[in-house]
Amino acid sequence: MNERETLKINAKGHLEIGGYDTVDLAKDFGTPLYAFDEKYIRAMMRVYRDTLEREYGGNGLVLYASKAFSCMAVYKIAAQENIGVDVVSGGELYTAVKAGFPANKIYMHGNNKLVRELEFAVKAGVGTVVVDSYDEADILDSIAENAGIVQDVLIRINPGVEAHTHAFVQTARTDSKFGFSISDGTAEKMTGYILKKPNLNLRGYHCHIGSQIFEKQSFVLAAQKAMDFIAKIKADLAFEADTLNIGGGFGIWYTDEDAKISVEGYAGYLEALISAVKNKAAELGLREPFLVIEPGRSIVGEAGITLYTVGAIKDIPGVKKYVAIDGGMFDNPRYALYQSKYTVLLAGRAGEKCTEKVTIAGKCCESGDLIAVDVPLPEAKRGDIVAVLSTGAYNYSMASNYNRNFIPPAVLVKDGKAEYIVKPQTYDDLIRNDVVPDYLK
Repeated sequence: MNERETLKINAKGHLEIGGYDTVDLAKDFGTPLYAFDEKYIRAMMRVYRDTLEREYGGNGLVLYASKAFSCMAVYKIAAQENIGVDVVSGGELYTAVKAGFPANKIYMHGNNKLVRELEFAVKAGVGTVVVDSYDEADILDSIAENAGIVQDVLIRINPGVEAHTHAFVQTARTDSKFGFSISDGTAEKMTGYILKKPNLNLRGYHCHIGSQIFEKQSFVLAAQKAMDFIAKIKADLAFEADTLNIGGGFGIWYTDEDAKISVEGYAGYLEALISAVKNKAAELGLREPFLVIEPGRSIVGEAGITLYTVGAIKDIPGVKKYVAIDGGMFDNPRYALYQSKYTVLLAGRAGEKCTEKVTIAGKCCESGDLIAVDVPLPEAKRGDIVAVLSTGAYNYSMASNYNRNFIPPAVLVKDGKAEYIVKPQTYDDLIRNDVVPDYLK
C-alpha cells in the first residue's frame, strides 16, 4: 500500500483507514468521529514540496491552507515537512503559534482583518501579510511603525480567471469580495499606494481563482495573467515583484463524478504552473519570482473520513428512505451550503452489494439537515457504522455546536494506531461561557 492509499477493505469486509479497522475505531473512540490518515497528509505535503524543489530549484514555498483543517497537530506535521502555512484569522494564527510553528513561514490572509488580528500578526512576527484593502494598508503601516519594523506584504489581485467550479467558491471574478482587479486598474492603483507606505515592504502579489478545480489550464492562465501584470507594473511604476503567490484550489475526489488524481497528477498541476511562470518570465524579461502555492483541501481532504452510527430509519414508500445518523450539519454543513456530494459506505459491510438508495439525515431540528442524498448502500440497520469519505477538509473547520450538539473529536491514524488530535467535547464545554445576569438569579 502506498502512502496515499489510505482506505482499504480488509478480510472481514470492514473499511480500514491507515491500517485501523473503522468498526474498531468507532468502538474505541465513539461516534461521530473525524479520522485522518497521517501518512496521506505527509505524502501530499511532500508532493508539492518536492515538485517545487525539483522543477523550480526550490525558489518558492508550499503553504498549507489552514482553513481546510486547523489544529495544533497539523501545524506540527507541516513544520516537520518543512512547508509554510497560511492563516485567515487570529484564531488560526494563535493555533499555529501555540504549536510552535515558525512565524516567518506564516502568511496572513483575510478580506477584513481585524485591528487586533493585524496587531497580533505583527507581534508574532508573521512573515507576510496579504493586504486586501486601502484601510488595511493604513492600519498595518501604523502598527508596523509602532512596532519599529517594516512588514513584508503582498497585494491580493484578481486576474479575471473564472475557474469551472461552484459559484459560491469562485473567488477571482471582478465582483469578488476579495482582491483588486487587474482589468479595471484598481490593482495598479493599490500597488502605487502600498509603495508609498514607509513601513510596508511590497514583495509582490497573491491571487486565488477558486476551489475544487480540475482544469490545469485555469492555473496556467492565472499565472500568465499575473506575470503580464507584473511586467506592466515594472514598466509603469518601476517596481518588479519578486514574489508571486498563486493560491490553491486543486480538486479532490468526493464521488466517482470527480477525477481521482494520482500523486503524479498533482505534481503535474504544479509542473504546468511552474512552466507557465518560467516561460512568461523569459518572454517578458522578468526574473523568475519566488513562487508560493497554497494547497489545503488536496492535502487533507481525502486523508479524512467521518464515522457515524445509524439510528432511526424512516422509509416513505415510493418517495424516500431516510437513514438517520448521530451527526449532521453541525459536523458537516457542506451539503446544506453547497449540495456537496459524498461517497458513503457501511463501514462494517463495505464489501457488500448496494441494494437501495437512501438519504443520510442528521439529527438537527432542520429539514435541510442532510449529509448525502440518494446514495447507494446495502440495507442499513440501527447500530451500523456509516463512513463518509473525503471529509478531511472543511468539515471540522466549519463545524458548530448547533442545537448544542458536540463538535466531534478527531483522531490521527498511523500504522494501525490512533490518537486524539482534538479531544471530545463535554456538556460543560457547551456552557463554559454562559453567564446568568444577577437579576435573573
